Amino acid sequence: MGKRTIVAMPGDGIGKVVLEEAIRVLDAAGFDAEYVHGDIGWEFWCNEGDPFPLRTQKLLEQHKIGLFGAITSKPKDKTEAELASELKGKGFTYYSPIVSMRQKYDLDICMRPCRTFKGNPLNFIRRGFGGVIEEPIIDTMIFRQNTECLYGGVEWTNPPDQVYDALMTHKKFRDNFEWCPRPELAVSTRIFTKKYTGRILRAAFEYAKSRGFTTVTVCEKPNVIRETSGMMLKLAQEMAKNEYPGISVQDTNIDAQMMWLTKNPETYHVMVAGNMFGDIVSDGFAGLIGGLGFACSANIGPEIAVFEPTHGSAPKYAAYNPSIVNPCAMILSAVMMLEHLGEMEIAGKISNAVAKVVEEGKVMTYDMMKLPGTPDAFSKGAATTRQMGDAIITHL
Repeated sequence: MGKRTIVAMPGDGIGKVVLEEAIRVLDAAGFDAEYVHGDIGWEFWCNEGDPFPLRTQKLLEQHKIGLFGAITSKPKDKTEAELASELKGKGFTYYSPIVSMRQKYDLDICMRPCRTFKGNPLNFIRRGFGGVIEEPIIDTMIFRQNTECLYGGVEWTNPPDQVYDALMTHKKFRDNFEWCPRPELAVSTRIFTKKYTGRILRAAFEYAKSRGFTTVTVCEKPNVIRETSGMMLKLAQEMAKNEYPGISVQDTNIDAQMMWLTKNPETYHVMVAGNMFGDIVSDGFAGLIGGLGFACSANIGPEIAVFEPTHGSAPKYAAYNPSIVNPCAMILSAVMMLEHLGEMEIAGKISNAVAKVVEEGKVMTYDMMKLPGTPDAFSKGAATTRQMGDAIITHL
């Protein structure tokens, strides 16, 4: 394939160092690409009133593929306090740039793989019958609907007349919340649509079909959240019956599912959920395969796709020199990008190199050694971010 252009968006904090390592690994593996820098994150909110500037949007629209590091998001009072003085009072409102990106470009299909790496000291273990220690092999792909649900951003504090009057038409609202003074009332909406619920379900069924899995697990809460969770479950059951006769639908509630993660996680291979519950369950599964240092993800839309680790910007680690953080989640996100682009050979090389480094156990970042994230971790044998990247490159 010819040289590709990738929009590299480091963002905030540790996003800058882990993205640098991912690009080093991609170069070493032979991926022929040019990387153009995209401004995004807290700095641009503070100085420009826009954490996702138009110039970066145009780069994504032109080149279609992005690698994203991490961003810092803060509560409402801090977003206003840290805005440049000349911008205050001019109507600027902070929205998470990654959420804005997902909604603007219909990046509605989020894939979060959670797979065990052999030899990872952070892998989940349990005590089996007779006291035997078991280490289940986890191979789960979580499909998270990425643009709707509670993260849709449709919310109010002290809702305006039209909204409040509409809420008052619902008996449950009148019975339970009419007592509350409007200035003391905050409302967030949980919106599901048939179109995008169907899209995430179809992606999950197609993945199950391609891997030979016979069950898709819908992880929601339809016994209580009857309309939205109920829509997802009903659509999944109809889809299985009419289009995927060899695949059954399993229904689990998010609260019970979090308990079952530590009972039998190896039995779940394809899971699908709305935005909030998908976020929760994917972080839960990530804890079983090494934590957020190994948690990668893809955000895929009809035209544009962006790949990112699921960890945050970790500002407390950003100033460490040398860097202490584990770059594997970012590197594995780059592997997902390669797979999306059809670069399966290079993707396989990098995945195998990461697996070999983990299995050997000679180079481990502080999290893999279960050490506090402090600079003295190096004196106890922890690898720097660059040393982990070097080890992966060596195994290519």
